[in-house]
Amino acid sequence: MLKLTKKADYGLIALKHLAVNANQGVASAKEIAECYHIPPQLLAKVLQKLNKSGLLRSEQGTNGGYRLARDAREISTLDAIRTIDGPIILTHCFTEHGSGCSQSDKCNVREPLRKVHEGILNLLGGISIWDLAQDETPAVLPPPPSHKLYELTGKPV
Repeated sequence: MLKLTKKADYGLIALKHLAVNANQGVASAKEIAECYHIPPQLLAKVLQKLNKSGLLRSEQGTNGGYRLARDAREISTLDAIRTIDGPIILTHCFTEHGSGCSQSDKCNVREPLRKVHEGILNLLGGISIWDLAQDETPAVLPPPPSHKLYELTGKPV
């Protein structure tokens, strides 16, 4: 089964947080961890990897923290996941060691699975951190209208 590791999940959460809150400056690992109930030490390691790869920029000092190193539109989810977890591999066939597969001569699913694999990579490569941040909903939603007339006119009664 193809699934993200907790590290990749936490990394994407942090990147989205930084994109949504970019105008507020930097955010510390502790702040992000507390906000999303993520283990702080694990998140710190993930953020360090993202910083080392150039996806994040860290700022030292008492008010230090992390910020995106470039525009959120330029950071793909594929970039982030690969940075944290390494290559995405659907089956053993698509690794450098895959040529030694005992089913290689008779395999009838390698090429269809290669298409699935490439589709997954293309999909993740086409979704930016900015795209993830676009579904952010306001923290406080207005109360629903209590009168049917509102639905017809769109104006409070």
